[in-house]
Amino acid sequence: MARFASSNSEHIHLEMGIRTHGALKPAVGADTLAYGEVHLDVTDVKRAFDFWHDIVGLNVVDRCDEECRLGAAGHVLVVLHSGAKRAVVPGHSGLYHLAIHLPDETELARVLWRLIVAGYPQAPTDHTMSKSTYLSDPDGLGVELVLETPGRLGSWRNEADGVQLMDAEGNPHNIAEPLDVNEVLAHLPDRNFDQPLLPPEAKIGHVHLHVAELEPALAFYRDLIGFREHIYSPQLGFADLSAGGAFPHRLALNVWAGAGAPQPPGGSAGLRRFTIVVPSEEALGEILDRLREGGHEPEPVEGGELVRDPAGNAFCLTTESL
Repeated sequence: MARFASSNSEHIHLEMGIRTHGALKPAVGADTLAYGEVHLDVTDVKRAFDFWHDIVGLNVVDRCDEECRLGAAGHVLVVLHSGAKRAVVPGHSGLYHLAIHLPDETELARVLWRLIVAGYPQAPTDHTMSKSTYLSDPDGLGVELVLETPGRLGSWRNEADGVQLMDAEGNPHNIAEPLDVNEVLAHLPDRNFDQPLLPPEAKIGHVHLHVAELEPALAFYRDLIGFREHIYSPQLGFADLSAGGAFPHRLALNVWAGAGAPQPPGGSAGLRRFTIVVPSEEALGEILDRLREGGHEPEPVEGGELVRDPAGNAFCLTTESL
């Protein structure tokens, strides 16, 4: 059984034992949960800045020696914190990758070309319902740059040897295939490959986490936070959840770092926390009540409530994008 080949490439063949809810084809409606800024601990802020600004294409919102805030059109997406003493340590819970979603094929083409010109390692991948490329920062933190293409997906079916996707024309596809980079680059009609920054519409579209145990993590995010279960595959060690609306892949969980994987040792580069934005104070209060009833005590912090999932991964609940 093949799993994701690395943090840079998601090649999935889902086997028997999958519990699914609905189809991969997105439901109608808006997401009820969204993402704000993602905070990362890095070993070298200057080196990390060069990656996130020059390679990924985020612009500077606020920069200083110990903390660097980067985003798109003044909206913060990633916050870099100095002080880590070592790169990402494998075999621990934490960030598998964060995903920045792009608005159209032109912007994906610019990203791909910038990476090609820079000679930066990447793994362009076609998921039928999305087109992506995967890369890692200098500390080994995973990043996915994504264009959602739900209109290309016609249907899917669960078979004994995996999931079979059918595109809108009825052609079969694996859930992950090599991306036709030349086809994407052809969508840049002005041939302007020199736009250095991501567009204002760029956003954190999903987060994929390493967790210690799959079922408790799935139940936590589904029953207490409000994500909706989409795929649960114990044999693959993978779960996928939607945010209740237009696209299924909003939060992914896996146990590929090993059963019972602990949080990384102190001083490691990795996820400090991410941000989940809820639609109202009333909705936030309901989530906090469920958390307390479930034995999880949120910690008030500037801008929201800090929570840890069963694997120890931290996130901040807030009602506004920070």
